Amino acid sequence: MPDRACEREVQEIPLLCEHLRRAGVPYTCGEPLREHTTFRIGGPAAVFCRPRTVQELAAALAACRACGVRMYLLGNGSNVLFADGGFAGAVVSTAALTAEPAFAPQPDGGALVTAPAGLPLSALCAAAQRRGLTGLEFAYGIPGTLGGAVYMNAGAYGGEIGDVLESVELLDETGAARRLPAAALALGYRTSLFAQRPWCITAAAFHLQPGDPAAILARMRELLQRRKDRQPLELPSAGSTFKRPPGAYAGKLIEECGLRGLRVGGAAVSEKHCGFVVNVGGATCADVLALTDRIARTVYERTGHTLEREIRVVE
Repeated sequence: MPDRACEREVQEIPLLCEHLRRAGVPYTCGEPLREHTTFRIGGPAAVFCRPRTVQELAAALAACRACGVRMYLLGNGSNVLFADGGFAGAVVSTAALTAEPAFAPQPDGGALVTAPAGLPLSALCAAAQRRGLTGLEFAYGIPGTLGGAVYMNAGAYGGEIGDVLESVELLDETGAARRLPAAALALGYRTSLFAQRPWCITAAAFHLQPGDPAAILARMRELLQRRKDRQPLELPSAGSTFKRPPGAYAGKLIEECGLRGLRVGGAAVSEKHCGFVVNVGGATCADVLALTDRIARTVYERTGHTLEREIRVVE
């Protein structure tokens, strides 16, 4: 962002705080973003908003628009890398939007499950399992919120959100509430229409089928154990660092290039799974960017495959 824009944005922060105070939206200033990401990296946010309801969320977004302050929507920060200098605008967290899912029986014997954007994906999977509803087992253990999962069409073990997503509720760039069917969301590999629009997901509905609760639970536990066995869950990371390149797997390419354990500062290629860059202690955003650039360059030079970061870098 140009320096003048940054200066203007900083000048508008007190006005934004006044708008938030009047609207009753909880917020703090100078909040360390490393406390709100799974990577445990990131400088302070000029303003960090914690709306508790969709109404407060709408008020926070309206205040940012009215004050001309840049805004970033954050779930539980599982796929985000914030800059070491932080974020000069407002980070709006949806993590408090965690009401219990609603279940509506469907004619085919399944159910339409509607849940808010801030609900952890694993909590949604567990709620569906208790109701004997199948279709979300693949998502159990994905460390993100429902909103973030829809935004990036999260997936694992042969399944993805788009397979069961029915519709999404959102606030558009004007603050108007809308509902769109899944077919209108341009869902693709780790992407959706939300990557191209300044919209905020508030809730989503999933069409799930009936199943045996015990079998569903067993599958969820099996996939969670596979995660624990194969992924470096014991260290801070942002999940899979790179998208899967056509016809190959990022982790395998990185391993074949002899990059296991490669380190820049506090960031390192995981010894357990080369598809993960982990924070082994005191890693900075600059460390991660330097390391991932080196990985991508080496893999391209040796294999011809182009690696694209899956992690969202926010400056």
